[in-house]
Amino acid sequence: MKQGWLIYSGSDAQTNQTYIDWFIKEAELQDLNLELILREDISIGIVANERSIKINGKSVSKPAFVVVRIMDPFLSLYLESCGIAVFNPSSISRVCNDKALTHHCISKLNIPMVDTLFFRKNNNPASPPLPYPFVAKETMGRGGSQVYYIEDHKGWENAVSVITDDFIVQSSNVKLGKDLRVFVVGREIVGAVLRESDHDFRANFKLGGSAKLYTLSEQEKSMIQKIVNHFNFGMVGIDFLIGTDDGLLFNEIEDVVGSRTLSAVSNINIVWKYVTYIKTTIEKRNSD
Repeated sequence: MKQGWLIYSGSDAQTNQTYIDWFIKEAELQDLNLELILREDISIGIVANERSIKINGKSVSKPAFVVVRIMDPFLSLYLESCGIAVFNPSSISRVCNDKALTHHCISKLNIPMVDTLFFRKNNNPASPPLPYPFVAKETMGRGGSQVYYIEDHKGWENAVSVITDDFIVQSSNVKLGKDLRVFVVGREIVGAVLRESDHDFRANFKLGGSAKLYTLSEQEKSMIQKIVNHFNFGMVGIDFLIGTDDGLLFNEIEDVVGSRTLSAVSNINIVWKYVTYIKTTIEKRNSD
């Protein structure tokens, strides 16, 4: 039975215990032994000129694979350098946890998106870079956090005073409080969920929005498949804003994506699909 690690932060593990148990059970059903490992217990580095991995200060045998459920691109890269199969790969973690870099990469595919400007922290423009209203987002924020809807100059001043990271500024000429999340495993579009909020410009389910299953048109599938084929995804969520003409506008890619909304509106077992993808990938890797 292949040994794997499911890596969470301590705080996230507490709030996601049901999901963790589900993941471990699905892995066991496919003859994979998946163990929860907290990031705080892992130490990595170069010791005696060799790469070292320790858990709670003790050297351990390398697992065959690792599922990383935190935003830590360097950890993923390091584990890959030790010969471990990592899901999502470090390349996905690096790009998708940086909103500016994600938009930079997606722009090469001619995917529609709102006007998006990139700024470094502590290098804020003196005047607003787009007509009001617009949205500012820290590049490393997730789950709807570090996102600011700016309607006037006072709002702009308040936003730049609290932004602590690199950030992007985007036009808000879209249907506010409404977006689409597309769930992807490997090269497969698994399902799509339309999220809506009548009290917030963000439609995130955990912020109180509603959700319903959405049937993608063939044109929408074709556009999304261009993104899927361009990257080496394990499991991600690709988010789209809804334009004023109801067209999809690329928004971001969630690396450490949860499946709460998909589970709430469908019977799709995306964790089973992900485990199947992981098993197939490591078996192919071992046979090459």
